[in-house]
Amino acid sequence: MKKVTFFKYQGTGNDFIIIDNRQNNFDKKDTHTIARLCDRKFGIGADGLMLLENHDTLDFTMVYYNADGNESSMCGNGGRCLVSFAQYLGLVQDSASFEATDGVHHANLFDNGQVSLQMSNVPVVQVFDGYVFTNTGSPHHVQLTDNVDHTDVFTQGRHLRNEVYGKEGANINFVEPQGGNLFKVRTYERGVEDETLSCGTGVTAVALAMHSTQQTSTNEVQLLTPGGDLKVSFQPTPQGYENIWLTGLAVQVFKGEIDV
Repeated sequence: MKKVTFFKYQGTGNDFIIIDNRQNNFDKKDTHTIARLCDRKFGIGADGLMLLENHDTLDFTMVYYNADGNESSMCGNGGRCLVSFAQYLGLVQDSASFEATDGVHHANLFDNGQVSLQMSNVPVVQVFDGYVFTNTGSPHHVQLTDNVDHTDVFTQGRHLRNEVYGKEGANINFVEPQGGNLFKVRTYERGVEDETLSCGTGVTAVALAMHSTQQTSTNEVQLLTPGGDLKVSFQPTPQGYENIWLTGLAVQVFKGEIDV
């Protein structure tokens, strides 16, 4: 058994365990340990775990695991928190470039704690009867609701995640327009298998879905989540979207050690 130093970060309530793994001391294949660390009763507690690792040409590499211990697709709020952590380590100052599972990302850091992360281009947004599906680094289902505060996100989200999208699943977002470019969002996340206070790729998907379905005409959308406010800006293309930026707070909560 050995002690591992970890950091806890949160981005609008989406919380993460972060470990500096530039020396490759952490066993990335031990899914049981990763799930235990993320467990809120028997471990540290988090929506996911991230490793910051070396990269040959960029500032660092992002490796992300869901709370179930399995390596996952891109996490927008996680990426913003990892950029803030890289600044804390002195690896970057006011900008960063790193590689994640969906490619290279760029980010800007601001004095007020905000981190703006460039997301991957989205070549297509699929509009169906009653919902929108798109992949913003992770797969997302977006549907409107009249009263998001009273939506049973856990029950409905779990049903859609499993019954509509099968074993691979998708993240499920429920959206209530607030007027203009303002939308209230709640998200059920696969891998966490529960509602999270915020989801970065989720609000990105919501912003693009609301523009695609003409719920808003602006290319900058404000998203209200249970964990805080986020902003998504983008440029439409003939089929999809590019130059997509996700902006919000990224905060270090605490540092600790745990036996692994």
